[in-house]
Amino acid sequence: MRRMTLLLVYLGTFAAAGSAQSLGQRIAAVGTGTVHLSYAARPGICGDGTRNIRVVDSNDEWVGDCQQQPARVALKVDRGTVTDVRVYVGGRWRAEKAATDLGSVRPQDAAAYFIFLAEQGRDVSGQVIHPATIADSVTIWPALLRVARKTNVPEETRRTAIFWLGQAAGRAAAGALDSIVGDSSGERDIRKQAVFALSQHSGDAGVSALLRIARSNPDPELRKTALFWLGQSEDPRALDLFEEILR
Repeated sequence: MRRMTLLLVYLGTFAAAGSAQSLGQRIAAVGTGTVHLSYAARPGICGDGTRNIRVVDSNDEWVGDCQQQPARVALKVDRGTVTDVRVYVGGRWRAEKAATDLGSVRPQDAAAYFIFLAEQGRDVSGQVIHPATIADSVTIWPALLRVARKTNVPEETRRTAIFWLGQAAGRAAAGALDSIVGDSSGERDIRKQAVFALSQHSGDAGVSALLRIARSNPDPELRKTALFWLGQSEDPRALDLFEEILR
């Protein structure tokens, strides 16, 4: 059973890489110019047609003019290399703007491609990772963790991956962030960004990780950062820790 599970994971990874390569080849084939593509955004994602993209809370009593489908991405390509990425939800393309429109692609293929682009280590302006995080039917946090741990990608890209990792729901994502903080071989700034991302978790996992960091991490800067964010959490366990330290 374990061997079959590993095989399925391998095949899934291989398929995603192949899809990303295929989409990448279509984009590179444009040569120089602008490429447009669209794909289904995950439920709750909406935008006003500009770069203002947000998640709709189903409990809100007010719904503004926020369109929910689809996600649209414009890529600037220079001699086959992507140099800029811009993502929108809502609105429409200007008809008079010259661009090669690839039409609608599978959200899984789009997410795999943008993660692939982020991992290449090239200096691409705009939003390389954000388009992957809003794709429908994709579990994105394992890929974000992979990007966050790569030392050959720009630091800003790694910071962005950690930010979106912090927004990903679930205890597993919090555990992944905790592992970045605990990696003593990693850069301090990246580890501090992971501490911040943990503070964005509304559940128990984030606070528990912050408490552990504040108590036992050997880096005083990380302990200080964890204490700061615990002070913003209003969690009673943070007050217990402060009392313990002050005594």
